[in-house]
Amino acid sequence: MGSFLRDLGVLYRRELRSALRERSIVVNGILIPIFLYPVLLWSLFTALTFVQGQSEGFVSRVVIPDPGPFPELTAALADRSDVRIVEGLAPDSLSALVDRGEIDAVVRYEAAAALPGNVGVRVSFDRSEGRSRNAIERIDETVDSLRAIRLAREAAALGLDTVALRVFEVEAEDVATDEEGGRLFLAIVLPLFLTLMVALGCFIPAVDATAGERERSTWETLWTTGASRGSIVLAKYLLVATIGALAGVLNVAAISLSLGSILTPLFGDQAEAMGLALPLDAIPVMMAVAVLLALLFAALMMVLAVFARTFKEGQAMVVPAYYLAVLPALLGSSPDRGLTPSVALVPVANVALGLKDAILGRDEPALLLVAFFVNLACVVGCLLLARSLVLREEVVTGTFEGSFWSWLRKRRRP
Repeated sequence: MGSFLRDLGVLYRRELRSALRERSIVVNGILIPIFLYPVLLWSLFTALTFVQGQSEGFVSRVVIPDPGPFPELTAALADRSDVRIVEGLAPDSLSALVDRGEIDAVVRYEAAAALPGNVGVRVSFDRSEGRSRNAIERIDETVDSLRAIRLAREAAALGLDTVALRVFEVEAEDVATDEEGGRLFLAIVLPLFLTLMVALGCFIPAVDATAGERERSTWETLWTTGASRGSIVLAKYLLVATIGALAGVLNVAAISLSLGSILTPLFGDQAEAMGLALPLDAIPVMMAVAVLLALLFAALMMVLAVFARTFKEGQAMVVPAYYLAVLPALLGSSPDRGLTPSVALVPVANVALGLKDAILGRDEPALLLVAFFVNLACVVGCLLLARSLVLREEVVTGTFEGSFWSWLRKRRRP
């Protein structure tokens, strides 16, 4: 046992040094987790802010074919700095002009049958165009303002105040604090990003530790050393899991530290009040989830990549496992979905939702333990499968031509 652990330590350090010399592993396992999603989020919210500013800066081009029935609205729209009344267009071509984007909205007045003097307003716009949507919002604001003025005037004529006109009022009270809103945002974003980064962090090292070694002709040399096959495979496995877990933790740390400054231009002072930082009580759960996912993804990807002869072939074999690992994590993107007894039995999805509940402060330890044991069972299953593969000479020497699925079909044949 002592010699096994000694060999394992030597091989692990050798694999770690070799991995850190590979540019692709350093980029995918360290640099991308630190910079990719913070930069993407910054670019996304900057673009949203820019587009929102551009949309608000556009002057809406509005056509009113017959302003006579409601001259107050025509005058109110003309007084707005963000609305321009366009005149001199043929009435029968207005719909086509809206469709082509040459004008943003057409306002037509219709006589209301309910009461004399009332006027109906019909607006034609193109909901697929942002400028047209802005135009109808500005028209609605103006109509609501004029409606309130007219109601107040009619109430004064009848000797009523505005309070008497209200039949009932609905007041909404949001009991959630800004900090709870920030936690909800983190609970939706971080589990998905953590899963993506752990899978991405395991991807390249898993291929490099198997197919990459074989392509560099160092695979056979490694097996001729005095170390046992178990220590060689376990050292490679621990290396892949280490880089995967490191990638996930670095990504979560980078997002947590940069999210406040990224969202400040969009939300202003509210971003600071939201407290966009990972809660301290969720950090142990996050670390455990990162390690558990790394152990699972590393085992799964290495089982598939060990059949490849070249790095490119290994990438092609591991890609399905990457998508298979990421898809369950998408369950956590729904704000209302949490960890339930049935979901706790689904690998990857259960720990992602468990981390989400931990960030929200509503995690249940019993369900978290079930989720952890389910994933541990999957890890053990993958490791037992890897052990059986290592005992096969055709797999170790690379004489078997085909993928894992081909090998599995061959094993099933009588």
